[in-house]
Amino acid sequence: MRKKNSTNFINEKYLHERCALNVAIDVIGSRWVSQIIFSISQGANRFHLMKEELPNISEQVLSRKLNTLEKQNIIIKRAIPDTIPLGVRYILTSKGESLLPIFESLCAWGKSYDLGA
Repeated sequence: MRKKNSTNFINEKYLHERCALNVAIDVIGSRWVSQIIFSISQGANRFHLMKEELPNISEQVLSRKLNTLEKQNIIIKRAIPDTIPLGVRYILTSKGESLLPIFESLCAWGKSYDLGA
């Protein structure tokens, strides 16, 4: 947790107040977040399934990202009844679902972007 009087906190607050795009980028621009959201949307909605689909992410980072997305109301965690140990699956909220067309547009833009330009 950053101090509220730190330069980073003040600059971030300023950028968020200037343009909501900065808020959106802060939410989805973090490493792994878009892939986690996409994986959940495609049915890899349990921790072990995401870990299989994203083998280069550490369990600690995946867990932290899932917790953050849950706090941001992008995903919700649901218990799977009658599983031992208790299983959970992750579901996109309506806010999370609304990101999917945005990701598709950004993906198309990324494919057309010329890194050599």
